Amino acid sequence: MRTIKILTACCTLSLMLCSWPLFAGPGNIAATASVTASSEAGGKGKAQQVVDGIIRTDGIGEWVSNSKVTFWGYIDYPWVQLDWKTPQTVNKIVLYDRAAETSHNAGGMLIFSNGTRIPVFEIPNNGAPKVVSFADQTVSWVRFETTDADGPNVGLSEMEVFPAPARFADPVSWVDPYIESARGRYFFCVTGSQPFGMISASPLTRNKNQYGGGYNYNSTEVLGFPQVHCWMLAGITLMPTTGDVAPHLGEQAWKSKFSHDGEIIQPGYHRLYLDNYHTWVEQTAGDRVSFYRFTYTRDALANILINLGGYVSTTTMTDARVEKVGNTRIEGSVNTTGRLWGGPENVRIYFAVDFEKPFEQLNGWDNKRELQDVTTLTGGPEKTAKNPGGHMSYYDAPTTGVSARYRVKAGESVQMKVAVSYTSVENARRNLESECRHWNFDQLRAASQNEWNEMLGRITVKGGSASQQIKFYTDLWHVLLGRHKLDDVSGDYPDNTEGERRGNATINTKFKIRTLPRDSKGKVKFHMYNSDAFWLTQWNLNVLWGLAWPEVLDDFAACLVQYAENGRLLPRGPNAGGYTYIMTGCPATNLITSAFQKGVLTKKSTATAYRVMKENHAPGGMMGGKDEMEFYIKNGYYPSNAGITTEITFQDWALAQMAKKLGKKKDFEYFSARSKGWSRLYDSTQKLLFPKNKQGGWVHQNPLDGNGWVEANAWQATWSVSHDISRLANMMGGNDSLCRQLNYAFEQAKSQDFVFGYSSGYVSYANQPGCSNAHVFNYAGRPDLSQYWVRRVNEQAYGGITPDKGYGGHDEDQGQMGGVSALTSIGLFSLTGTSGIDPVYDITSPVFDEINIKLNNDYYPGKEFVIKTHDNSREHCYIQRGALNGQPHQQFFFSHSDFAKGGVLELWLGPEPSRSWGTGAYPFKVPAR
Repeated sequence: MRTIKILTACCTLSLMLCSWPLFAGPGNIAATASVTASSEAGGKGKAQQVVDGIIRTDGIGEWVSNSKVTFWGYIDYPWVQLDWKTPQTVNKIVLYDRAAETSHNAGGMLIFSNGTRIPVFEIPNNGAPKVVSFADQTVSWVRFETTDADGPNVGLSEMEVFPAPARFADPVSWVDPYIESARGRYFFCVTGSQPFGMISASPLTRNKNQYGGGYNYNSTEVLGFPQVHCWMLAGITLMPTTGDVAPHLGEQAWKSKFSHDGEIIQPGYHRLYLDNYHTWVEQTAGDRVSFYRFTYTRDALANILINLGGYVSTTTMTDARVEKVGNTRIEGSVNTTGRLWGGPENVRIYFAVDFEKPFEQLNGWDNKRELQDVTTLTGGPEKTAKNPGGHMSYYDAPTTGVSARYRVKAGESVQMKVAVSYTSVENARRNLESECRHWNFDQLRAASQNEWNEMLGRITVKGGSASQQIKFYTDLWHVLLGRHKLDDVSGDYPDNTEGERRGNATINTKFKIRTLPRDSKGKVKFHMYNSDAFWLTQWNLNVLWGLAWPEVLDDFAACLVQYAENGRLLPRGPNAGGYTYIMTGCPATNLITSAFQKGVLTKKSTATAYRVMKENHAPGGMMGGKDEMEFYIKNGYYPSNAGITTEITFQDWALAQMAKKLGKKKDFEYFSARSKGWSRLYDSTQKLLFPKNKQGGWVHQNPLDGNGWVEANAWQATWSVSHDISRLANMMGGNDSLCRQLNYAFEQAKSQDFVFGYSSGYVSYANQPGCSNAHVFNYAGRPDLSQYWVRRVNEQAYGGITPDKGYGGHDEDQGQMGGVSALTSIGLFSLTGTSGIDPVYDITSPVFDEINIKLNNDYYPGKEFVIKTHDNSREHCYIQRGALNGQPHQQFFFSHSDFAKGGVLELWLGPEPSRSWGTGAYPFKVPAR
């Protein structure tokens, strides 16, 4: 890492660049300062305009000095200074030269009130940003003095100042959307969305689904701004352009270069500059509406494209229908098809678009034709398979769309809003008009970010490093971001559950519009969602949502039950009101039973929820194929698949716990017996589980072979029988034998940071099946090993805050790895996914000094639950003793009922394991056979 020489009045210091130079989270604080300057040109060149937010526009919003050039070339170099009433801690300044190339502020010196000086070189001569990052400086003022210039009237278009983490006052500022964006999925980095919001808009820089699709930090071009970033749903791409563009040639013809240097990217707000079109794009969102402000820095003929054809990340748009309702309104719909992982074959997305200013003309294009002054437009149904065989995914289709034309002046803004619906144009129009009747962009941005701050702020932390806090709040953003609403403000939602299954897809769907029930106040009781699979969420979302957002857990439980009422099946990954059949088992059981056991299942009747789960655990339900389930029920294991066996035996255990609490003794005994079937796959020679075929023979006995597992292998997933660890330990020869075996796996994996691809490696925290492993030691008499390995996993697998690190680089899905990361940071977990009769939370050592969880009083009687650590450090990862509400607490767990009352858990940490703390009673114990 290179260094910057920083000169003070008395000495020269050499300080490293800040350790998070890519950090995107905080907002600019320059506008809160008063501004003075060595001189002003007057009129349009006042010093205060250097912080007015008008950037890169020639002659508008600039600080222009009175500097002159003598006939022999001398320039009286000017300065500008920002003063704050209270000290600020800052670590980044962005300088924008005046846009006019005849006046070039080429270099200078940043001078801080604390005496620090930082030289600045190579400021671009076209108004492009010059980013200066540095170690934290606490100052009351900062001055920029020009030291090199060319031409008269030297000045700056803008000077932006960004706070260091020490000054972050709100959770939104801690979130860094860049983290692992170079490795994520299309829906991984979505800035134009509220928590679980219906609209989900963001820039598109790489048009693919996984492994760096969507917004990818390493990309240098923007392909457009799709309005939908959902599980197996995508489309409606906006693109503001200027000059001559041939839209019928597609995204490669209208794309634009951009730079992160002038970008601000946060939950609820995104700003970037399109270099090709000299246009600032700002984006914010409400629950069902996205809001854009396009600011043009030059006089231009502007065309705002709305693309409604072709491949976008995971689906393909065809058969567009557009109607011009007036010179400020466009409405219509587009079909989406070709879902990579299944779902309904065709899903129509309806939209309504409003412009603040009347457009001069609405043009269009369809495949190779460009159309002038259109009032309606219809796209074709054509699609061509990208891959041989014409599978249900990856289709190309002709681009189709419309273009709103404006003649704009430098500094002029055009604003537009977009709403979508999955039921009708009328409902898209209602969604558009429901929550944002005004045209005040900053007002909606404030509302958006206030909601994000409230939701993210349900858990607050103190202590730890700045990197750990950045990562933690980014984790929570992921946990609350994905899995978007499908229902309109009217309560209408799509039902695509009826149709013919073909693999993971549903063809010939019988589309219905249903309406959600409302409470006595007229509010819908719950929402319907589009979601990636809930596969193994018992180790992340089910636990975390229930801590700080029980209303979310309740909502999703009700949604899943409603899907089953509509189409009989409990979904794994519901898509557009239908099924995708992605992944395995019946993961909805774990979520619903978790909500029930914690007393937060309030939006659907317990009887209905239990009934649909029981039906889906039977042959013909979602748990598995009919023949395979009949074999499982008879023989105790799923044929040829140990992964499905361990998964569904846990789900049977969870349902048995609910049956017992409901007094259903026969069901309890039946599902409890089924939950023990995994033991028939135990190999005593290797002390691991392996898949067996229908004949009872081993499919193989290679513990690192993923065949017969689901995205795992024997080393990774033997431990996933979370409900039966005592039985597993007994079969292995006791707790010590189990701990030696599992500890060996962690030792083998640590050099690779516990991160491996599907089915490879001994322990992998890059995917769901291995995400409970470090907590298993708690249940085998060695809580010290849980504490040690959880800390190592937190640091090595999840501790990165760069565009390529942070979530294992493999399979974050929609907040699941973020959920595991957050739980390891606060030192809480639940091996059994809080699905037991008396749910408990497992304790490990947090990385923070204090964690405050605000309790939702609609569900819990307490005000807050606080976790405090003493003598916390990287080396002090071992719990020496604990106290709950002032009383000694010796157990490695505490009950959900204690959590719900509120209280304080204190943990004293040290550098050596304690062999006494946490080794006593267990929350449950299965007797040896």
